[in-house]
Amino acid sequence: MDKTEIAVNIFNTCAREYQDRFMEVDLYHNALDIFCNTIAKQNAEILELACGPGNITQYVLQERPGFKILGTDLAPNMIELAKTNNPSAGFQLMDCRDILSLHKKYDGIICGFALPYLSKTAAGKLFADAFEALHPNGTLYISTMEETQDNKSGFKNSSDGQYRAYVYYHKADHLIRSLEKNGFNILYFHRQDYPATDGTKTVDLLIIAQKP
Repeated sequence: MDKTEIAVNIFNTCAREYQDRFMEVDLYHNALDIFCNTIAKQNAEILELACGPGNITQYVLQERPGFKILGTDLAPNMIELAKTNNPSAGFQLMDCRDILSLHKKYDGIICGFALPYLSKTAAGKLFADAFEALHPNGTLYISTMEETQDNKSGFKNSSDGQYRAYVYYHKADHLIRSLEKNGFNILYFHRQDYPATDGTKTVDLLIIAQKP
């Protein structure tokens, strides 16, 4: 079983637990508001990658109910929860590495915490595919976890010790260079402390980039 399969099985197993813990996205409201405000089109088509239980979807639709959102995830149980939480949105099983298989252009792409399960190479390909899949002036929202040391990526236990998955940490400067290399302009960058249940803190990176 590869790293992706392990992560998918974990998220599929603990989908409801994840929903109960992470349905509120208060820490990310400001960045999500900026994402929404950069898209002038009222009935914009938005692609969401690794949508989970539809927590980001729900907030974005509260702010911009006219958005037509297609949410995608690899965990079937997450897709079912997302459908229940967001009856006005569409959802389907899809790997975030397969954006171009949709053969469609979007006004915005949301990628909330998919990068912790993608290598640097896979993240770079995702940025290239996202650029291809966006209309001119289309906007990309990214959130992930930062770690400045190269050796921090690896198999990590969940806070309760029940699950163990491979987590990739990404450096801000590398992500920004990769986005710019793939043609994006950076509109917003922010580091957000995230307090873990065990009392430690992780640092989340929030980036919004736009295709010229």
